[in-house]
Amino acid sequence: MQLLQVKGLSKRFGNIPALADVSFHINHSEILGLIGPNGAGKSTLFECLAGLQPADSGAAYHPNGQTIEPAKTLFYVPDGIAPWPQQTVAWALDFAINFYDGRAAIRSEIIQQLDLQPFLQQPIGSLSKGQRKRALIAFGLLTPHPLLLIDEPLDGLDLRQMRDVASVFETHASQGRTLFLSIHQISDAARFCHRFLLLSSGRICGEGTLAQLAATVAVQGAQNLEEVFLALT
Repeated sequence: MQLLQVKGLSKRFGNIPALADVSFHINHSEILGLIGPNGAGKSTLFECLAGLQPADSGAAYHPNGQTIEPAKTLFYVPDGIAPWPQQTVAWALDFAINFYDGRAAIRSEIIQQLDLQPFLQQPIGSLSKGQRKRALIAFGLLTPHPLLLIDEPLDGLDLRQMRDVASVFETHASQGRTLFLSIHQISDAARFCHRFLLLSSGRICGEGTLAQLAATVAVQGAQNLEEVFLALT
């Protein structure tokens, strides 16, 4: 069942088309991977959906045809940020719960899932890149919004941490949360995303499961998302 549909989303920066007539849908309780190289328009797409950048045309709609209200429908976790550097991780998690009327009942569970206990009382500004990434993922998971957008959720994580975070995403999707993840490393996305949205030079060049995408380019028995992406772009 569809959660929302994006139709004709376009965005230009001067003469540069960052997004060009982008259309796709997001299903309930899925992990949708946004795949594309640097400069493909992934962050711009997230910012337009979240209302941080005004789109030149197009919008996101509920299944009933009504335009979504980003503040009620989705929560966006950008890449490379360090909010409230003087505040502790525990403070940030409580802020997510109190300010957004978040999911207090799963606070302890998320702390355990993402192994945050060792640095809960550390200031966010003092964290390593991987620690900060896990803290921000936890912040997003504690918000109540049906759809969670995360830009580069695996950046800064080692192999074991990537597998643990992927498992956390799978758990929350199975419990009804919808996740839209922008991932630069295609091989990482292939491990746990249910479907994929392939973006190249601001245009959608494929949408579907690995099998569906492979079928469009006749890649027989494709197990490699990288090959499929290259064939479609």
